[in-house]
Amino acid sequence: MTALNQLTLTQAREGLAQGEFSAVELTDSYLGAMEAARALNSYTAETADKARDMAARADARIASGDAGPLEGLPLGVKDMFATEGVATTACSNILKNFVPTYESTVTSHLWRDGAVMLGKLGNDEFAMGSSNESSAFGPVVSPWRREGDATPLVPGGSSGGSAAAVAAYLCAAATGTDTGGSIRQPAAFTGTVGIKPTYGRCSRWGIIAYASSLDQAGVFARTVNDAAILMRSMAGHDPKDSTSVNLRVPDYEDAVGASVRGKRIGIPREYRVDGMSQEICELWEQGADMLRDAGAEIVEISLPHTKYALPAYYIVALAEASSNLARYDGVRYGERVPGKDIIDMYERTRAAGFGPEVRRRIMIGTYVLSAGYYDAYYLKAQKVRTLIKRDFDDVYAQGVDAILTPTTPSPAFGIGEKGSGDPVEMYLQDVFTVTVNLAGLPAMSVPAGFSSDGLPLGLQLIGRPFQEETLFSLGQVIEDAAGRFPVEDLWWSK
Repeated sequence: MTALNQLTLTQAREGLAQGEFSAVELTDSYLGAMEAARALNSYTAETADKARDMAARADARIASGDAGPLEGLPLGVKDMFATEGVATTACSNILKNFVPTYESTVTSHLWRDGAVMLGKLGNDEFAMGSSNESSAFGPVVSPWRREGDATPLVPGGSSGGSAAAVAAYLCAAATGTDTGGSIRQPAAFTGTVGIKPTYGRCSRWGIIAYASSLDQAGVFARTVNDAAILMRSMAGHDPKDSTSVNLRVPDYEDAVGASVRGKRIGIPREYRVDGMSQEICELWEQGADMLRDAGAEIVEISLPHTKYALPAYYIVALAEASSNLARYDGVRYGERVPGKDIIDMYERTRAAGFGPEVRRRIMIGTYVLSAGYYDAYYLKAQKVRTLIKRDFDDVYAQGVDAILTPTTPSPAFGIGEKGSGDPVEMYLQDVFTVTVNLAGLPAMSVPAGFSSDGLPLGLQLIGRPFQEETLFSLGQVIEDAAGRFPVEDLWWSK
């Protein structure tokens, strides 16, 4: 019999509805798995008592016939979402003692619909990273290993804790945030499904800001259908967020398994970047064949300004980060380190509170916003952003329904292997994902194959604005053709 914590979200929902097990039993299965998996370092805080209480109340609602859409389903929450009464640190020392008195809109939607909170999941500090190595709590370890090699691997970033926990059966699904690929890249590295919806589809209220015009909440799940279930609860208009869009939220499950016959799928020639491995190229071709076999039409397209996306993204994102993180000064927000005067206190507080990667990004962002450089860097990057969005608009105006690309240029790498001497090497991990955030589009990563050393690889589907249903139908085609990629060797619990 499959262990309860290894059921998909869909299977767990059905089992609870049929009375095959209780929400408390399901929650206890996850809590036991979490205790046995501390070596992965995926959770920054475990909320066992809260989870059992929420599960008991879920069982009572199920028994009374008053169950919500997520009733009794145990979830993990990225440590960027404010959770009332539970520490929310952004994995930074400067917020190590911050316990919110309020709940983010996204998580309040989850608890409204009956979900159970297992705890908070690790991420790169302030969501700044592509490997989950910059966290003040230490790196999260991927549950995957290369064949014949015990080297610990990164789960991707910044939402590495969410990706690792979903892949390792430590939660039924999880929330994430995506600023430049922070859901899709770790999903590809861990063999999970990750979706970043259209900017404005999910409220940003109560999410600690990295880059406000790029950040968007999204989902990690083990199947496309699981992601559809969770996405419906998370999405929706929020008057507290001025960027939240007041549109009807579809039932995304209805799109899972829908026919894709006649859909036009674009293959951008500019994504064939120098140095991309042959196995990534072959996976991309296989993905196109999967969709073609399902009746979709594959067409080559051009997104000519793609080559400027990565530098433009890092200028815009870091400028916004510099502005957003200015509030953490030891006076208004964050831990305080005393100094001889207020300037000295600011300097000591921020030096002790922020890690090296965050300090690097703040300094770059401050530089590009400074007098004499604003026009040369920030303003020019915003103009490039407009051109990148126009590229996508032009392609969709020509009748393309979605775009297929690789999610990452490589499989997961070892902890400490990249970025230690040259941070740009780490930034290049986002080469296929940042355009989506610059244009505000929805995108999904779906497991599609394995590398030569047995690690999962993902394909990315990019959709039209607010057309996430198309991604769910296309994602299911890839999942059906490629199969699911569950972790089978639970080495961390032995």
